[in-house]
Amino acid sequence: MAHTANDAVDVIDCARGVFTHSIGGLPGVAGVLVDGARDLAFTSNRGEDTVGLFQPEAEDKIVKVGVGVHPNGLAFDSRRGTLLAANVGDPAVPGSFTLSVVDVDARRLRSAIAVPGRTRWAIYDRGLDRFFVNIAAPSQIIVVAGDAASRIADTYEVPATGAHGLELDVDSGRLFCACDEGQLVALDAATGRVLGMVGLSGAPDVIFLDPALGRLYVAVGDPGVIDVIDVRAMRRLETVPTEPGAHTTALDGRRHRLYVFLPGTHRAAVFVDG
Repeated sequence: MAHTANDAVDVIDCARGVFTHSIGGLPGVAGVLVDGARDLAFTSNRGEDTVGLFQPEAEDKIVKVGVGVHPNGLAFDSRRGTLLAANVGDPAVPGSFTLSVVDVDARRLRSAIAVPGRTRWAIYDRGLDRFFVNIAAPSQIIVVAGDAASRIADTYEVPATGAHGLELDVDSGRLFCACDEGQLVALDAATGRVLGMVGLSGAPDVIFLDPALGRLYVAVGDPGVIDVIDVRAMRRLETVPTEPGAHTTALDGRRHRLYVFLPGTHRAAVFVDG
């Protein structure tokens, strides 16, 4: 997990349920993505406008590539070795809302794509061969084709303000977009057609889908809860209290465990579902 305040990635052993160590030297790290197919981990280092690349068993050999202003969300096409970094930008810097496309094999920036507003999160759909990126305002999902990762291929309008958390249900071909307005929006990933909406407990942040259980977990930092959504019936099953300000989570889908990181008490709560 990205531990932004410590400029580090914290590593948790899910089998034993213990914190093991931290990987430092990652200024303002905002996100971390692990790709099992290539045995690679990627970090978005917002404090120095770089992405980091390393193998989990060689954490001391991090390669950094310069990208746009304040990278945040990451998505990876392992077939082509294309990493997309969604940069939140700086409102004071014209043209800083961009996507950076990195050639992982060559360890270099390949291209930059201008987008209409601050990015939030990113995901890659292997079946459709598309990248999807949330834009906060205007509330949209930007689509970039994997075989033409130098331009915007399509734009999906989101009918709730502040597109934030983003997930993909491969089995049903749906995108789930959690919005600051307090709504979860389901869209058809191939067309952008809105399929349904569910009210949330407040403004969300990170969301994770457990496809085996058909449940989506939405972190809401204020008041500090996890909304559990049944994505098959598109309804909220329950709301689980966490801690005020708890908006970062991680999912162990194999064990159906949700890790919720509690900033006030410097702990991780572990919830088991199923």
